[in-house]
Amino acid sequence: MIVQTEVQESATVATILVKEANLMVSDQFKQEVTLLLDGGQKYLVVSFENVIYVDSSFLGALVAALKHAIAHKADVVLANLNKDVLGLFQLIRLDKAFKIYPSVNDALAAQAK
Repeated sequence: MIVQTEVQESATVATILVKEANLMVSDQFKQEVTLLLDGGQKYLVVSFENVIYVDSSFLGALVAALKHAIAHKADVVLANLNKDVLGLFQLIRLDKAFKIYPSVNDALAAQAK
């Protein structure tokens, strides 16, 4: 299990449990998120609170999850990215593809609007 899920309000929060989001965990992450979306989740908050490193294969899995969500008329948003991970997202412009929030609470509040 790569993500720990918790239902909060009308959203699901999926907290990534590993410190290094890399090739070793990217396929399993994609499978777990796909199952959540196939299960009817419409607003998925992916929390990076434990993550200190992200590689390109994990970014690919994240983009694949976003495409899957769009196909299911769902939304995947990100929260709790540390400064380095956020900088990477900004550098490769993934901050334009994903809604990124400073905290899970901010992501949940945005969904309520």
